[in-house]
Amino acid sequence: MYPLGVITASILALLLLVGIHGRWGKGRKAARKRGYGAVAARFGEADVIVVGAGVTGSALAYALGKDGRRVHVIERDLSQPDRIVGEALQPAGCLNLFELGLEDCVEKIDAQRILGYVLYKDGRSAKLSIPLEKYHADVAGRGFHHGRFIQRLREKAASLSSVQLKQGTVASLIKEDGIVKGVVYKTKSGKESKAFAPLTIVCDGCFSNLRHTLCSSEVDVPSYFVGLLLEDCQLPFPNHVHSILADSSIVLFYSISSTEIRCLVDVPGPKVPSIVNGEMEMYLKTIVAPQVPTELHDAFVAAIDKGNIRTMPCKSMPADAHLTPGVLLMGDAFNMRHPVTGGGMTVGLSDVIVLRNLLRPLHDLHDAAALCKYLESFCILRKPVASTLNMLADAFYKLFGASPDEARKEIGQAYFDCLSLGGGFSSDSTAFIGGLTASPLHLVIHFLVVVTYGVGHLLLPIPSVQRLRRSARLISAAAGIILPLIKAEGVRQTFFPATFPAYYRAPPAQLKR
Repeated sequence: MYPLGVITASILALLLLVGIHGRWGKGRKAARKRGYGAVAARFGEADVIVVGAGVTGSALAYALGKDGRRVHVIERDLSQPDRIVGEALQPAGCLNLFELGLEDCVEKIDAQRILGYVLYKDGRSAKLSIPLEKYHADVAGRGFHHGRFIQRLREKAASLSSVQLKQGTVASLIKEDGIVKGVVYKTKSGKESKAFAPLTIVCDGCFSNLRHTLCSSEVDVPSYFVGLLLEDCQLPFPNHVHSILADSSIVLFYSISSTEIRCLVDVPGPKVPSIVNGEMEMYLKTIVAPQVPTELHDAFVAAIDKGNIRTMPCKSMPADAHLTPGVLLMGDAFNMRHPVTGGGMTVGLSDVIVLRNLLRPLHDLHDAAALCKYLESFCILRKPVASTLNMLADAFYKLFGASPDEARKEIGQAYFDCLSLGGGFSSDSTAFIGGLTASPLHLVIHFLVVVTYGVGHLLLPIPSVQRLRRSARLISAAAGIILPLIKAEGVRQTFFPATFPAYYRAPPAQLKR
């Protein structure tokens, strides 16, 4: 009887162990399938709060949610936005969409492919193609209605069960002992509510109301974009962004649908002519219209007469690498460059990929100090793409934007002449603009080639004292353009990122549990 009891008890114990192991194994598989949601469930909160559901915020929510993290997204207004910027995505941005699994977000919105750029200056033109030969056939720039693209990104993020998208206005961050624990926000009905997570990511755009509490960078507004919508006309060169390097400003034309062309007129200075009293209409018709290509002139004037003239400040702000435990700035809330080269969305999507890859090995985000130190890597690893596009945009604007400096105009002319020659220089330029080449050092060398060409043009065939003086002014002007941009980005961070310990930083062991 005793042996039989022992055998029965052993069998029952074995079955119990098998059952426990099976459940444990299934639990481990489920946890792996869910990713990191189990940690959040244990604490009754999300893994990550994302403030803002623009391009960066929506893409980030999808990327983290796809990895299994519970993401709480709070957006001030979930209706379709209507803006005149953020309507041109460079080819590198398209590659980033593929990397994130978001390539279908440029489908079914009547997006138009961008294959190159056309520059007009002083009656001459230079047609430049983006070197896309080695990429997938679908890789190209895209022009589209900003709001349609945003809604597709939001729908994609909300399709994941781990992502909660909520409309609300974030009023402040919740801080305890210097650590951000979550946010205070007002719902659509006006009710004040709170959300908690070990990591809050602020992506509330160029008009961020939280930025000032997290960084000290100053926002510069060198100019404004004045937006018009041209209808029932065709670009002289289809599938190309047309840039008119006018005497007064830069004027951009590009397709955002099969029937519409966006026109952006850069107006330098801290304010724009009044739309209400007709000053803007007079400015556009008398100063800008005469410099618009003949094929677009009538449609340009018709768009002015239609009266739907809109403005948007062109902001620039260097990234502030100072980190606060429990929170991270991203997107235009963190870093901006002049929008003339359309690099903002590409930088934002690239940053999403960098952060997603950094967070992937981490299962627990609750050690704020360790996480904050680890995320210093984000500020270093994002530099190649961000610095290249930042410096390119601001240098391009300084060269071709309105300026009384004759030396800058000569550098701009030298750059245009180099582009007109075609060949490797023009393909390198379009690779930089398209974000396909992300090397700050190569960009600076590219700029020095332009300066050398300009100096050579001044000195040849026979140098003179006057020509030497003009050359010296040109070199001084070039230094006045590029050196402040390098300083703003940080010399060491930009050119020697591998000298920072954060470049090699491994995920903290306590966060990998």
